[in-house]
Amino acid sequence: METENEIYIPEQWSLAADSIAYDSITSPPPIILVCGPSNCGKTTFSRHILSVMLQRYKKVAYLDTDVGQPEFTPPGFLSLTVLHELTPNLMIPCLKTPERCLFFGDVSSKRDPSTYLKYIFALYDYYRKEYSMYEKGENLPMTELPLIVNTSGWVKGVGYVMLVDMLKYIGPTHVVKINISVENKNLPAGAFWLDGGNDGTVNLVEINSARQDSFNRSVLVQKDARLLRDLRITAYFRQCLPRDFNITTIKELAHALTSHCPCEVPIASIKIKHLHCEVPNSEIFYSLNASIVGLAVDSGDSEILPWCVGLGIVRGIDTFKGVLFVITPVPQSSLEKVNLLLQGYIQIPTSLLQKMTDFQVQGCISPYMSGNTLNGREVSS
Repeated sequence: METENEIYIPEQWSLAADSIAYDSITSPPPIILVCGPSNCGKTTFSRHILSVMLQRYKKVAYLDTDVGQPEFTPPGFLSLTVLHELTPNLMIPCLKTPERCLFFGDVSSKRDPSTYLKYIFALYDYYRKEYSMYEKGENLPMTELPLIVNTSGWVKGVGYVMLVDMLKYIGPTHVVKINISVENKNLPAGAFWLDGGNDGTVNLVEINSARQDSFNRSVLVQKDARLLRDLRITAYFRQCLPRDFNITTIKELAHALTSHCPCEVPIASIKIKHLHCEVPNSEIFYSLNASIVGLAVDSGDSEILPWCVGLGIVRGIDTFKGVLFVITPVPQSSLEKVNLLLQGYIQIPTSLLQKMTDFQVQGCISPYMSGNTLNGREVSS
């Protein structure tokens, strides 16, 4: 038993992580997929093995497929992040800028499983192209990076089918399967995703949930998922403000964001797409106002998915001038590429939205708008 930054890491977990990181003779570096039912400890184990892998490799790639509780981004994203160091305190998730991310726009894959899988496959293909092949224009192979794939806890019904599809497409070298004491909630025994059984090309590592009671039964820590999502969204938009800006309450953050100079987005140069639903043209602006949108880059090629550079809050719309006013921490250099706004079901936390609304009603907003503009190609709506 050991404690790492106040996170309980049982000996079984430490041995499994060390075995994968140091005892493996896998070449190229390992691709590790972590799976199991909800609240079994997948994210905690993924953080732990990431920490262990970074002791051996200079960089590690992390593919996050949990849109509800992502590790390095706000909710609603599927992302590939390349890390060269980890936060010293594993208890505190931290926001990172992904290498590539796609905005799914929901906290569950249940609404659109096919798009969810398509996004995961696209991110994995990017990893294979950039970190498992050759440098563009050069004959020398680039440094190959190990990959950790964290999955959601939906492992029954359609969730199970999607997990099997992921495993078959990615073809990991190691699958870490975490079990709990409630047998009927666990994944099937063995290499369940292989039709002919394990042929020795994949290392299956089965471990138990970290928390056990005196009868060796799994003790699942129920997390307030909505609260965690709200905290992550709040932390993301806190990045709009200087680090040394003294903010200790939601009220102070709401006032600062309401006073923050937004970017002006010309409606004529931006395409607006609603994910998972159809919105009548007459209702588009009503649905956008006071909403969170994904800021994406549409290449114009229908075969290429629009990469997302971050999130923005639509603070207001001036239909006479033909502009949207957007608050975002995304740097101007990235904003200049944005030509597509994606609206899903990710919402401003109620407590933050209420305070921002109160300040606007009171007239406590900036008397001017920023001249910063999102420069995108003109795209027909």
